[in-house]
Amino acid sequence: MVVDDKMLQEMTEAARKVSDYAYCRYSHFPVGAAVLTASGEIFAGCNVENVSFSLSICAERNAIFQAVAHGHRSIRAIVIFTPTESPTSPCGACRQVINEFGPQTDVFVVAKHNRMLHISLDNLLPKAFGPHNLPGSGLPQEATDGGEA
Repeated sequence: MVVDDKMLQEMTEAARKVSDYAYCRYSHFPVGAAVLTASGEIFAGCNVENVSFSLSICAERNAIFQAVAHGHRSIRAIVIFTPTESPTSPCGACRQVINEFGPQTDVFVVAKHNRMLHISLDNLLPKAFGPHNLPGSGLPQEATDGGEA
């Protein structure tokens, strides 16, 4: 695990706090997220909904985009807070965006009463599509279930 207990507590507090600012008038499902960059900085984001649902943004992507807007390109961990009885995993779109900036990111999903799920992104999104899949990316192509790379 790349996050010690003190950092995890700080990230969890940031995610809980920012969930209070969620704009979720349609789902009534406030979510907060905090990402830890490779340089050790924390950026937080909440979900922001829109009446045209496809224009909404999840807390996880909001937090990552905050980090990117400040010049960061790599994340080590993310904490996602939902006010639910059990941890709620990130959606597929968020998993894909997390993968873009940290394929081995530690994902901590926290619910009420500090119930927590800890899983690595490569277990949440196995065999993910990423920059390495694009020809000319300069990154090694990984083998797929089909055999050759």
